[in-house]
Amino acid sequence: MQYIDNAVFLILLIAGFGLFFKSLKEIYRNIKLGKEINRTDRKSERWAIMTRVALGQSKMVKRPIAGVLHIFVYVGFVIINIELLEIIIDGIFGTHRFLQSVLGSSFYAFFTSILEVLAALVVFAVVVFFIRRNFYGVKRLTMKELFGWPKQDANWILIIEFALMVAFFTMNGADYFADANRFDSNFPISKHLFPFFGNFSLETLHVVEKSAWWFHFVGILFFMNYLYYSKHLHIILAFPNTWFANLEKKGKFNNLDSVTKEIKLMMDPNADPYAAPAEGEAEVPSKFGAEDVFDLNQHQLMSAYSCTECGRCTSSCPANITGKKLSPRLIMMKTRDRLEEVGRNINKNGGKFVDDGKKLLNDYITKEELWACTTCNACVEACPVLIDPLSIIFEMRRFLVMEQSAAPTELNLMMTNVENNAAPWQYNQADRLNWANDN
Repeated sequence: MQYIDNAVFLILLIAGFGLFFKSLKEIYRNIKLGKEINRTDRKSERWAIMTRVALGQSKMVKRPIAGVLHIFVYVGFVIINIELLEIIIDGIFGTHRFLQSVLGSSFYAFFTSILEVLAALVVFAVVVFFIRRNFYGVKRLTMKELFGWPKQDANWILIIEFALMVAFFTMNGADYFADANRFDSNFPISKHLFPFFGNFSLETLHVVEKSAWWFHFVGILFFMNYLYYSKHLHIILAFPNTWFANLEKKGKFNNLDSVTKEIKLMMDPNADPYAAPAEGEAEVPSKFGAEDVFDLNQHQLMSAYSCTECGRCTSSCPANITGKKLSPRLIMMKTRDRLEEVGRNINKNGGKFVDDGKKLLNDYITKEELWACTTCNACVEACPVLIDPLSIIFEMRRFLVMEQSAAPTELNLMMTNVENNAAPWQYNQADRLNWANDN
């Protein structure tokens, strides 16, 4: 019987991790659909930022209640799953509490006690999060854009985490009452949660312990593979997303080399407009700006997968606060939705994308949303994992202006004035001070 259990465990383990890595491979492929971007400079600064922001959760605690609770879940869940190593060894080799023989009884008791305290903090945090999200009425968590699957997804994750922690306590509690002498000081919480276990027979306790153990193991595999369909991919992608973040000052937009070259030609009458590009100089792009996900860079696509849907960006956005249609969070969600649709198209057509007649612009993100943005960078500053919705908005605006000449009338007038008068106003340079004559 033991060999059957070990075989079933090994099959589930291989299948679970196999599906997980298959999902990661698809996500990597989808991200690679974007344009390459070199973000490997200033490595020491990037490591420091990733350590501080992704690992240290430095931006989460700017909103203390949510930040501290998130740290409980983050630290607790990560450390508790160190126990997964023990579960894997026990499952493959048929041992029981393998780490106790390695760490020694005293240190193992300390280790499992810490795990129980952390598990209790996780349970507390996910219960509070569930109440805040569903009953307390936090505005950024009850906006229309979260209706349907986004809300269900968040709730399912909280329920799964709660169930896994209950299974963890059940497993430990049954183990304690099955052998109280061996585990006298190991489980300071679970031994008090289930006092009725003391009335169970040894055989029943073993069944309860093994059932909870299997539930915990299968639940972890399910949670791991559920991530592909969930906003909780940020558990994995927050680290590379912060490492590859834009380190330039906020508000500094990228210039197109081809446009810069054209302006220099205009200013230099002796320049040769037909000269070949110098070494390292970019060719004229086939398209200015971004119309679809293929036109965005790879970090922008990674950011779409990294979005936590927390809404801090949207709650900080002055356009959204004043009732305009723009929501930076929804920009990232729509970008991810389009990228996922493209991925399904590729899977369906044997690894090649077949034009589906849709674009990110208009089919997912409207012009009204794009032009509502004030480019203030509030959303960029607010994001806890350094996502930059403004960069996507800016590239799509660039497409509208440079490819479709579809800017609002006021902006077109301003750009015409800049071109003709070197100023935003409708005066030539000689008349620029005429406004003062009215005083």
